[in-house]
Amino acid sequence: MYKLLIRPIFFWFDPEEIHHFTFSLIRTLSKIPGFPSMFRALYAVNDKRLEREVFGLKFKNPVGLAAGFDKDAKLYQELSDFGFGFIEIGTLTPKPQEGNPKKRLFRLREDSAIINRMGFNNGGVHAAVERLKKNKNVLIGGNIGKNKVTPNEDAVSDYEICFDALFDHVDYFVVNVSSPNTPNLRELQDKEPLTALLRALQIRNAKKQNPKPILLKIAPDLTDSQLLDIIDIVADTKIAGVIATNTTISRDGLQSANKTETGGLSGKPLTKRSTEVIRFLSEKSNKAFPIIGVGGIHTAEDAIEKLEAGASLVQLYTGFIYEGPQLVSDINKKILQTIS
Repeated sequence: MYKLLIRPIFFWFDPEEIHHFTFSLIRTLSKIPGFPSMFRALYAVNDKRLEREVFGLKFKNPVGLAAGFDKDAKLYQELSDFGFGFIEIGTLTPKPQEGNPKKRLFRLREDSAIINRMGFNNGGVHAAVERLKKNKNVLIGGNIGKNKVTPNEDAVSDYEICFDALFDHVDYFVVNVSSPNTPNLRELQDKEPLTALLRALQIRNAKKQNPKPILLKIAPDLTDSQLLDIIDIVADTKIAGVIATNTTISRDGLQSANKTETGGLSGKPLTKRSTEVIRFLSEKSNKAFPIIGVGGIHTAEDAIEKLEAGASLVQLYTGFIYEGPQLVSDINKKILQTIS
């Protein structure tokens, strides 16, 4: 129904505008008695065999919603009814910011992809915290970044502000230094500044009564040498794991007219590369840390490939937009088939 009827209508409209409309629609429907139960009946797969314990947390299933979809923690409760095992909110920054000028979100239909150059548009971490206080048992990841106007030499402070504000309201943290849409942000992926940033957060984390898992989200555009550095950094800083991968700046093999737009590319063109990064990290580290696999998951088989490559959990974003919520159910059912 989604791909035959709903998606064609949605795709007639500007992608950013329809995103906000969809949020309003889901929120409205979720207030009508019976609709949340209907969503859960259609898309949630409840089976103990799907449960996963990863970096000390228990996930009811291994399929999550990636950061960027619910940036401001406005819809995580309603989105959980679509069968997700966890929801990652953000990227959040200390101060609210508008992000980059519109138009900044583009569909590449022929490639089943999206290019975005949103630029960490969000209402600020403190506004999100107020909404997270109303959470009813949704496992939440908090994806954190720095404000655009904050120079890289002061970036640690921005991440610490977000970390402190969110600490009591999320289950795990994700340090985002891999978005291509904030000027110079990816320079923080270099070994020295990244190690310093993660150490600072781990020092802060260790002072808490119950420390939270901290993960690092990396770009798919890293070389093998840089990926080996990531393995060393994880070992050195003792963070909980890695999310592989963010969007790519590559444009190889694209067919769509919008392929020349600047920004991060997500969707099917990323499927192979993100799986390669997962496999490389898993094999070269001897499975030393958990990996959340994200990038180009449009079918249940795509998700299984990432799990077999070494991912402990997977996340959806662009695949959720193109394939609809049935994809969540399909993946969980496929996982059950592989273990039955």
